[in-house]
Amino acid sequence: MKIKHFLGIGAVALLVAACTTNPITGRSSLQLANNSEIMTMSAQEYKTTLTKSKVITGTADAKRVMSVGSRIESAAERYYQQIGRAGDLANYNWEFHLLQSNELNAWCMPGGKVAVYTGILPITKNDNGLAVVMGHEVSHALAGHGNERISQAMIAQYGGQILGGTISNAQWAGIFQKVYPIGSQVALLKYGRNQESEADEMGLYLMGMAGYDPREAIPFWNRMEAASNGERQPEFLSTHPNPETRISDINKNLPKALEYYKAAGGKI
Repeated sequence: MKIKHFLGIGAVALLVAACTTNPITGRSSLQLANNSEIMTMSAQEYKTTLTKSKVITGTADAKRVMSVGSRIESAAERYYQQIGRAGDLANYNWEFHLLQSNELNAWCMPGGKVAVYTGILPITKNDNGLAVVMGHEVSHALAGHGNERISQAMIAQYGGQILGGTISNAQWAGIFQKVYPIGSQVALLKYGRNQESEADEMGLYLMGMAGYDPREAIPFWNRMEAASNGERQPEFLSTHPNPETRISDINKNLPKALEYYKAAGGKI
């Protein structure tokens, strides 16, 4: 059985049709893969990860993760509804879980499957800090960064076959598992610097839309950088822009983020 992603579409037309524009940042990216298939496999891997992890429930921290996540989810859905792109999120089935781990990490798989590790909570400190993290990770999913990374891998490995029309189920599954390592390592998807910068920007806007103060992003990222103590960076920072670039970009994007924050009832 073949998965017919692009049957009958010429190479140039394919690339044009697969070019997706982020409605929040305006950045365009090539997303060749089938989002429905990505979300199905993401849900399976997320479930596997939860069964292999200690999921924290009922605590104040677990409730905070749920609360902050739900507000960011609602803000995103309102925004996409307002711009006439609610269909982009139609197949999302949001989940927010706190996992016991000393890693300074958090992630969101396609379809809104979010995990926050307990190790990052001392760095987030409060709801605003947690919103920086969760807004950033949710932005990776909303921007289709997983699809973009999968598409890059597909072209690198099967370029001719993809442009010709088909790849097999086994080939597709192999690409997905390379991009999203199975089980407990699912968090370690390596995004590119452009994608991380976009998630910083988009996350800043999302947290503002959700009523969290985007000005808290700078102290949070400073705390994350300090957490490395000059040693190997936490996985969460491994492919991110350098600290000076990130802070400069945040300052550049803060005025717009503060407009969203003010519209959400925040005090400037």
